[in-house]
Amino acid sequence: MTLPTFSIIFAGVLLNSVAQLLLKAGARTLGQVSMGSLASLMAAAWGAGTQPWVLLGLVCYFVSAGLWILALTRVDVTVAYPMLSMGYVIAALLAWQIFGEPLTANRVLGIAIILIGVVVLSRG
Repeated sequence: MTLPTFSIIFAGVLLNSVAQLLLKAGARTLGQVSMGSLASLMAAAWGAGTQPWVLLGLVCYFVSAGLWILALTRVDVTVAYPMLSMGYVIAALLAWQIFGEPLTANRVLGIAIILIGVVVLSRG
């Protein structure tokens, strides 16, 4: 895989991870959503749809999808798709820093395994 192609994939994965964090930030402002009635679900949907963090997260997803399509014109899906696992690494590290989510020994081990897999795939 060439550096430009890897860069496109990485940019898409990074944007996808940022989208997750923005959606989480938006979800935190909404609080826990009750699934007790259609009215409460509709109120939550309206709240999410008008929440700036959620909207920005959706924009990041949209741009990420465009980069993903570009990447798929350059590499096989069997190479590109596993690269999405880098998103787990990025999201875990950023969630730890931004939201204070725990990074346990098992999570760190899992992140290391994912990174090794990404290196192996990028060389194949």
